[in-house]
Amino acid sequence: MVILILVVGSIMIRKFIVSDLDTIMGIWLNSNIETHYFIPKSYWNRYFNIVKEILPKSEVYVFEKKNQVVAFVGIDNGHVLGIFVSENMRSKGIGELLIKKCKSLYKNLSLCVYKNNKRAIRFYEREGFIIKKTQTDRNTLETEYLMKWVE
Repeated sequence: MVILILVVGSIMIRKFIVSDLDTIMGIWLNSNIETHYFIPKSYWNRYFNIVKEILPKSEVYVFEKKNQVVAFVGIDNGHVLGIFVSENMRSKGIGELLIKKCKSLYKNLSLCVYKNNKRAIRFYEREGFIIKKTQTDRNTLETEYLMKWVE
């Protein structure tokens, strides 16, 4: 098995390892609560253990800065499940680097983003994603966009 690691100075993107789990779950919970103010906090708390069980079985890449995991991306066969960045590390280009990692792995990417998450929509549009469909998330009943990127 070959593991590709991107290292730039004290910054690294690498595959998730089990010892990252508690850190990324903290990032997952805090990021969702902070960026999805329109969804009750109880929703994220309710799904915490389910996500914690699924994540180790998923394709996940973490972003390390000075040997500390500060962000991660989950992807499933070209569908970006989410980019999660610690609050104090947002707007520093980390999301862009994680999307570039996904683009290096897949020629086509898709993702779903809540309509109320305007900041994320602007980010994905800057990265070349286009809104292809409006739909309703069956778990939250929130309107979301299906966005796609093609190389």
